[in-house]
Amino acid sequence: MPPLKKPFKLISFALIAGAIALAGWYYTRPKPLEVEWATIATGSVEATIVNTRAGTIKSCQRSDLAPITGGQIAKIWVKEGDHVQKGQVLLELWSQDLQAQRELAQRQLAMAQERRRETCILAENARRESIRTQQLVEQGFVSSQRADDANANARSRQASCEATIADIKRAEAQIRVSQAGIDRTVIIAPFSGVIGKISGELGEFTTPSPPGIPTPPTIDLIDDSCLYVTAPMDEVDAPKIKIGQEARITLDAMPGKIFPGKIRRIAPYVTEIEKQARTVDIEVDFLQVPADTLLVGYSADVEVVLERRDDVLRIPTQAIRQNNKVWVVDAKDRLAEQPLETGLSNWSFTEIRTGLKAGDRVLTSFDQDKIKAGVAVQPKNP
Repeated sequence: MPPLKKPFKLISFALIAGAIALAGWYYTRPKPLEVEWATIATGSVEATIVNTRAGTIKSCQRSDLAPITGGQIAKIWVKEGDHVQKGQVLLELWSQDLQAQRELAQRQLAMAQERRRETCILAENARRESIRTQQLVEQGFVSSQRADDANANARSRQASCEATIADIKRAEAQIRVSQAGIDRTVIIAPFSGVIGKISGELGEFTTPSPPGIPTPPTIDLIDDSCLYVTAPMDEVDAPKIKIGQEARITLDAMPGKIFPGKIRRIAPYVTEIEKQARTVDIEVDFLQVPADTLLVGYSADVEVVLERRDDVLRIPTQAIRQNNKVWVVDAKDRLAEQPLETGLSNWSFTEIRTGLKAGDRVLTSFDQDKIKAGVAVQPKNP
């Protein structure tokens, strides 16, 4: 029995040494790099362009309203923020003198109408008298001279009746002149909208802008029911843009929301601003009236969709390195470099023509120094 103890000890020692070596290798071996990867799948890819500087929401109609003539503000019928209807009176200047002139013209018209009524009644009576006198002449009861006198009197009365018509027209014209003067002192809404700003208070004087000297408008009226976006696009992209193309609108004031739009106009000239890129302004309509309250002047960005392909193999654009190469994670979770042939591309996805297949895994972040072919990796966020 004693001779067997020595081999047993040797075997036990060897097993213990092997376990220690294995444990040492396990705990000191290089750990797989934690990386982020994405799985290749099919989807939609678009070719898009975006504006070079922030765009702006504008109103289809916006008017800086001011009275045609100057004067003292007598009445302000609205306040800032009010919604008004087309034809609604917004502001009136002092115009009592013009109203008095209109009242005087109206009275003159009434007098002219009464004179015409009186004169025309006498003319009609003279006409009938002339007819009766002519009948008596034919029967031999009166002389022809009397018939001539009656006929002359009838024509004279008729001329007086017709002259009063001219007096009526003159009085009506005077009323229109007076009313036009009053209208020049009133601001009426040319369209429905919201009052943006009122420059002036009761009792203050307002004057129209002299030529070449701009003055603040009295009332700023905005049509908030019709809005669009204007945005500058780089001149290099301008030939690719067509009226009617699909676009997407995003607003800094409403992060996370995308509003569908359509291009309505492309400026026929290039805007040149010192120290900035030359651009072409485009206008984009909202396809649907947004349920959110949009304010004129909001900054907006426009993404124009030039082309779209559906159900194509795609890869996150950030996974593509220089020379169209990607890091692929193989079945053993090790890295391998793979070249690609790509198609349509945007900031999010790029179309894959050759080089990868559905289900392949590719690195989406490769800013670590240890990344190279053959390195073992594991997902950072399983």
